[in-house]
Amino acid sequence: MDRRNFLKTAAVLGVAGASLPGHSSQAMGRLVNINTGTSRMKLSFAPYELQLRHTFTVSSYSRKTTPGVQVRIDYEGHTGYGEASMPPYLGQSVETVTSFLSRVDLSQFNDPFQLDTILAYIDSLSPGDEAAKAAVDIALHDLVGKLMGQPWWRIWGLDPSKTPNTTFTIGIDTPDVVRQKTRECADRFKILKVKVGLDNDKEMIQTIREITDLPLAVDANQGWKDREKALDEIFWLKENGIVMVEQPMAKERIDDNAWITERSPLPVFADESIKRLADIPSIKGAYHGINIKLMKCTGMREAWKMANYAHAEGMRVMIGCMTETSCAVSAAAQLSPVADFADLDGNLLITNDLFRGMEVVDGKITLPDRPGIGLIKL
Repeated sequence: MDRRNFLKTAAVLGVAGASLPGHSSQAMGRLVNINTGTSRMKLSFAPYELQLRHTFTVSSYSRKTTPGVQVRIDYEGHTGYGEASMPPYLGQSVETVTSFLSRVDLSQFNDPFQLDTILAYIDSLSPGDEAAKAAVDIALHDLVGKLMGQPWWRIWGLDPSKTPNTTFTIGIDTPDVVRQKTRECADRFKILKVKVGLDNDKEMIQTIREITDLPLAVDANQGWKDREKALDEIFWLKENGIVMVEQPMAKERIDDNAWITERSPLPVFADESIKRLADIPSIKGAYHGINIKLMKCTGMREAWKMANYAHAEGMRVMIGCMTETSCAVSAAAQLSPVADFADLDGNLLITNDLFRGMEVVDGKITLPDRPGIGLIKL
């Protein structure tokens, strides 16, 4: 595809700021003709349970598996892949996701490029079901990228060399297990993420410091109960090489989180406190930045809007994930060049990945030049 036709294609997707009245195969080179009025998209899905390498413990629960649903959209010989992952705190399940997806009728649309129209329809089917909506959104983006013959980082005009290092997460555990986990990952990453929020926070950090002096991020997952103790701990954490803090206190305690943020020597990011674009104004000033996750925000289209809005408001951006296959992680990674921090290790925490996509090379997110979200199905 030459530059002129690529810009025309970008206009269809709303990234060039203008609308395109028609987009035939003649105008777009390798693109299929999507104005025939006869082709329809077909959605299919199936449950798929993710198996964790280690028991995963945060301040509120432990688990060895994560329920998920794999999604595909087929259209004119092309397939887009998507995924819903449902850790416990999302309040969603395989049953709720499959029930939602059973109500999705994509056969009414004959133009996959009408992302706004299609995803507005998806969003209108229920007030929640964010993970299920994200699965459709990811598959649709993968499909459209393949029809364009371009990866989404290029469609969005991003520089793949500007991807950040990703954290690798160490869950709350006994000192011996924490040492084992740290030894397994310390030579492969440039920054680690540590789950805290119980009464053994300092023990966790000190144990890791026996093995490595890598920079650390910490995630309290709403686990801290007293704001003054939380602030004291943040000052201690800074002295021990921690570089950022996620979700210090319960999301409902916005004034306490804002009090901590105002005084914190480290950047404080909202995680559970934010899901979607409309949530940003209500937490502005209470945190330095936001953690954007596709499973919370309904997918790539909303995540892109959130990242741009947050930066326009002077907030920092983190791109995160749940426990996911390389499908959803690679979708999130397409946005990573705009992120200040990234936590895209969900596929590295499981033993039964279905795809190969984005890779971590010497700790850094590396984006493939394959179209769509860059997947190879294993």
